[in-house]
Amino acid sequence: MIDFLPPWINYLFIASVVYAIIFFHFNNRKSTKTTILIIVWSIIQSILAKSGFYLNTNVMPPRFLLVLIPVSAFILFGIFSQRNSNAQKNKLQEYQVLIHAVRLPIEIVLYYLFIYKMLPELMTFRGRNFDILAGFTAPIIAYLLFKKKLSTSTMIVWNSLGLLLVLFVFVNGILSSELPIQIFGFEQPNRAMSYFPFILLPATVVPIIIYTHIKDILWWLSYDKKS
Repeated sequence: MIDFLPPWINYLFIASVVYAIIFFHFNNRKSTKTTILIIVWSIIQSILAKSGFYLNTNVMPPRFLLVLIPVSAFILFGIFSQRNSNAQKNKLQEYQVLIHAVRLPIEIVLYYLFIYKMLPELMTFRGRNFDILAGFTAPIIAYLLFKKKLSTSTMIVWNSLGLLLVLFVFVNGILSSELPIQIFGFEQPNRAMSYFPFILLPATVVPIIIYTHIKDILWWLSYDKKS
């Protein structure tokens, strides 16, 4: 953990990671193997971050590829896996949507990381991070969905916008990190993601959110065709 940060920031973030993993587990028919894989992956990344592995940003290829490549493979495999596609058929979409409420505490954490000069302002809601909107609207969407007051097209649009928001923040986070491809945040770069527990944002939380949005878009598109 980053020593000079107030402990509550670390604890709030860790609680957010646990929330995301738990909701992902129950929203994917309690797939124990997948959940264990995510937990093991998170532990490995935590150990690497705590050892200072990601603090060396001058090596080539960048060590952060050890995060990007595996999570990209996980997302692609999950999307195209026939087993996971079948698992989508009977899930309750209103509970699936609630996973995105995790973005509210995450945005609070990002704001205070900016205050403590661990990432640039552009990664917060004071900059160009609008991902907090998905966090705010997730409980409302879940409630309206439970009441059957939302159309298929509305859910496709909401998930598509949520996906674009998280991808936009994710790309900005990478491009403001101290990497050879950095183009933003030179005065106050994104350093937090090289430390535990914040490495789990790009390694665990963001992939779960991206995966969930994509799978839900595909589910609603399929639902629309069947209906």
